[in-house]
Amino acid sequence: MKSRAYRAVDVNGVDVGAWLRERDESLVHAGLDIGKEFIFCTLRWSGDDFDRPWRARNPSDVGRLAELLREVGRGRRLVVALEPTGTYGDALRQALERKEVPVHRVSPKNASDYAEVFDGVPSQHDGKDAAVVAELAAQGRCWPWPLPKPTETEQELAYHVRWMDDQRRQMMVWCGRVEALLSRHWPEATSIVPLTSGTLLRCLAKYGGPGGLAAATDALARVRKSGGRSVSAEKAQALVVSAGATVGVAVGRWEEERLRRYAQEIQNCRREMQSSRRRLRALTRGHEVIEAMGSVVGVPTACVLWTELGDPRLYSCGSAYRKGMGLNLAERSSGKWQGKLKISKRGSSKVRRWLYMAALRWLKQEPVRSWYLRQKAARRGEGKAAVVGVMRKLALALHRVGGRGERFDPNQLYQSLTQTVK
Repeated sequence: MKSRAYRAVDVNGVDVGAWLRERDESLVHAGLDIGKEFIFCTLRWSGDDFDRPWRARNPSDVGRLAELLREVGRGRRLVVALEPTGTYGDALRQALERKEVPVHRVSPKNASDYAEVFDGVPSQHDGKDAAVVAELAAQGRCWPWPLPKPTETEQELAYHVRWMDDQRRQMMVWCGRVEALLSRHWPEATSIVPLTSGTLLRCLAKYGGPGGLAAATDALARVRKSGGRSVSAEKAQALVVSAGATVGVAVGRWEEERLRRYAQEIQNCRREMQSSRRRLRALTRGHEVIEAMGSVVGVPTACVLWTELGDPRLYSCGSAYRKGMGLNLAERSSGKWQGKLKISKRGSSKVRRWLYMAALRWLKQEPVRSWYLRQKAARRGEGKAAVVGVMRKLALALHRVGGRGERFDPNQLYQSLTQTVK
């Protein structure tokens, strides 16, 4: 490419008729680099023939850019490609579809790796990125990427999935702050009941700390009532006694208010999560694929997988479905240095987060529990690799029951796991 080849031209100053006057190619590739403020578009006519990038303001020039690309594609085949790097390009995708210009997707990893191959320089900037995307599209390394048009039910399903996950993440923030305050002001509490115990949260929401609970005349009765069957009389008594005899730092008025508000927020998050779970179960009642996957990991988790990864029947095999979760194994070795196998962690972290919780539930059941304890002992108390192993098995099982319609058999699923260690 020539010197200053990446100098951009404002899209409003482009005379498309003059621009195309001497062009008779039947095929052209357009690479787009999407940013929050600007969109860069580079036309590739042949292996060494690239036009200077067009620069369009996002979103004010989206309509103009879509119109220009439609004119470029008039009488010739036009392949428009971009990277799926966020939602800033969705308005342009919609404008192009309305102009009947199909859009294709290029892997961001491929584009990043190809930057130095493209012109011998490892630099990356907007104009060059657009040209790299056009080059990859010309090589056939792109796939159709139509803008989805979800139904009302699909929109509601996605809404509850994201709301449920958002509430869980926010709840973990509040839990972390409560744990920090309790370790300072009431360290004995979490050794008696878990931090996430409803009994402890209700005590904090009402009294704000150990002082208020110790001063209450009916403290034991309230703890017993709020705990129900989940908290024994001994634990309730121990919690009340620890509130009066704690070695923690004395709680001030505003520290009590913080604890009270944090506990209330955790309770609110739990209620919102439970409400979304109920709605998801109602929405998916009769949905063959989600109910089948729900038999493996639970309906809420199955809804997360459906929303983030799509229909498992569209994946060619279980390994491809697992790869979409970022659970495929990757290795980095060189010469005598042998790297460790690790999961790639590509794709949605939300999927791995919910599948991890599903794997933890399976670890409570036999024969998986026995296998997990043996694996943990063999690794000197480190059990994370074993949990990931269960997640990888679950991914394959989910594709079998959801993608192929097979019946879920826990014994068959974990036969290889239970036979690993004699």
